[in-house]
Amino acid sequence: MVPLQGCSISFMYQIEELFENNVRVNGNKILSHNEEDIEASNQAQTEKIFSDKWTEVEQYSNVEKLYEFQFDWFLKLYGFDSEESLKNYLSNKKFIIDTGCGLGYKAAWFAKLAPQAIVIGIDISDALDLAAKNFSHLSNLYFLKGDIAKTGLKTRSIDFVVCDQVIMHTEIPEQTFAHLSDITSIGGEFACYVYSKKALPRELIDDYFRKATHDISNDEMWKFSEQLTELGKRLSELNIEFESPEIPLLGIKGGKYDIQRFIYWNFLKCFWRDDWGFDLCKSTNYDWYAPSNAKRFSKEEFIKMITDNHLEISFFHAEEACYSGRFLKK
Repeated sequence: MVPLQGCSISFMYQIEELFENNVRVNGNKILSHNEEDIEASNQAQTEKIFSDKWTEVEQYSNVEKLYEFQFDWFLKLYGFDSEESLKNYLSNKKFIIDTGCGLGYKAAWFAKLAPQAIVIGIDISDALDLAAKNFSHLSNLYFLKGDIAKTGLKTRSIDFVVCDQVIMHTEIPEQTFAHLSDITSIGGEFACYVYSKKALPRELIDDYFRKATHDISNDEMWKFSEQLTELGKRLSELNIEFESPEIPLLGIKGGKYDIQRFIYWNFLKCFWRDDWGFDLCKSTNYDWYAPSNAKRFSKEEFIKMITDNHLEISFFHAEEACYSGRFLKK
């Protein structure tokens, strides 16, 4: 077993003890025993999609803007008033896992805030190569290539398990949730985010496009994402607001809408934010329609998944796009 740059022998032995079977460290990442298990067609497609997405996004000159947004949003999604509040929360954690870590920036954030902890970022995609390269200076941070539904970690071994904006992309999210609940330690917490169900027209159109985009090339998918982004941009530039009636049969809520947001929430994800610029918005639209696996949940379905796994809600957050929270293992 070869340690990360600057890694202590103590950390190596502690990591070995976390896993059911042997793992080995190669350069700056841990290679999992389950790396060859990515067989389901949708999951294999998801691996390729996110490898492509993160390779693209990492090259954007304003990628730090995405990181800043995600850090702030994480605090809101999981009930922390500030970064200092999160740091205090993590101060007594020994083992922290960021499942579906992508480019690894949140895992690195946790490692900086909790230098006493061993932090492992897990992802199915080749983004791990970039993450390991970019954060090799953090001696308490490791990366694992593998399926987050089958991490190989021991039951009740992790003090803080994070699955932020990822579980919906796994083959069977309910099974992934059960596994991540299982590896959460007694007295530890599992933080998870799921997509919420939208208005009926949006749900039907989303399902249609996910089937239609499954077999197209990445170049075609990026072109489609550019078209959606341009649509969102042009609708936003209209700067038109109107009062929509409530249409319960379609799940459309009444109220005042900007025209871009009305179409976005109820019919078609054509994401646009002026302060992000075209490329980051394009990657967000790509992220939504490219993966075949992207299950959405009602609030009741998410809460049932929490209680079915014998977790207690410490904090729960709901908004138009998602549900999230921290869930205690007793």
